[in-house]
Amino acid sequence: MSVLDFIYYAFIGVVCIQVIIYIILFGSFSFSKQKKQSVKKIAVSVIICAKNEAKNLKTLLPSIVTQEYSDFEIVLINDASNDRTLKVMETFKKKYDNIKIVDVKNVEAFWGNKKYALTLGIKASKNDYLLFTDADCKPVSKYWIKEMTAHFSNKKTIVLGYGAYSKIKNSLLNKLVRFETLVTAIQYFSFAKLGIPYMGVGRNLAYAKKEFFDANGFINHIQVRSGDDDLFINQVASKTNTAICYSKNSFTKSVPKTTFKDWFKQKRRHVSTAKHYRLMHKLLLGFIYTSTLLFWVLALILLPTLFNWVIVVALFLSRIIVQYLVYGFSARKLDEKDILWILPFLEVFLIFTQFVIFMNNLISKPNHWK
Repeated sequence: MSVLDFIYYAFIGVVCIQVIIYIILFGSFSFSKQKKQSVKKIAVSVIICAKNEAKNLKTLLPSIVTQEYSDFEIVLINDASNDRTLKVMETFKKKYDNIKIVDVKNVEAFWGNKKYALTLGIKASKNDYLLFTDADCKPVSKYWIKEMTAHFSNKKTIVLGYGAYSKIKNSLLNKLVRFETLVTAIQYFSFAKLGIPYMGVGRNLAYAKKEFFDANGFINHIQVRSGDDDLFINQVASKTNTAICYSKNSFTKSVPKTTFKDWFKQKRRHVSTAKHYRLMHKLLLGFIYTSTLLFWVLALILLPTLFNWVIVVALFLSRIIVQYLVYGFSARKLDEKDILWILPFLEVFLIFTQFVIFMNNLISKPNHWK
């Protein structure tokens, strides 16, 4: 058997694996329908941790205080900011009596650790259900709290939401940022649908306070400065206690990075937490990434050689069509349809970037919450 024969048969196997992943795993979310949930009359604490976010808070807070929900408080955590973050919080607190401020000072043992600040904010909250977002996010509708909390029940104590990024016209980087966000959302929604939830995003996440205290907060990964969202969910989420919410009124939208350097640094921090996931999740995510990488590497070797080109092209296009179908349904759910037309390019670029990030993180540790 020649080298090209070996690559050819390997390519057939990889394409089969990829099609199975897309149809069975990702299809569990892509082809699903969000069931309408009844509005829950539960008291909610909206938790927002901010560090040097005075400008963003002025945009965020009006969209929070005007939420159409009967019983909620807003817990604003000032994490040792050195700008006017605290002043902005105090200005809003004078106008709205459901705002509570937690002013966190730096403590040497937890210097620069967002989990310490969040812990103080959670302990200060008065309600049994918590809804989280970031200071550079804002809900896309006034029904955000209502939509997210509707998924709580006696069994469902964790709700995973979608945190989108704002669109910037004629920006390739923005499309890459939103594509990566879409792919990540498809993965964690799909895993949750199949009963193996592994992460959520702090831009849009809700859980019962009991989950936090039963797990002793962030103590199991307090030494990892990032991961207050994904590592915590990876620890406590299960088949029975986790729900997903992807109705369009439940989305939050964040300010995206506008330079590749800033986005790269952000992704380094996010990726650095993955090594602390449960072994099963690491193996599954690694398998998905490896099979995707092999698909493109083997295709780019075989296609120029024209080796059994009819079958190779047919296999290549079959996988691309299945991917477009699955991602198309997901993108429509998550309002990201405009990035589909350059999907193959974005995927190849993202695979390469993720590999570079992985290698960089092996060499040096990324920066964290400052």
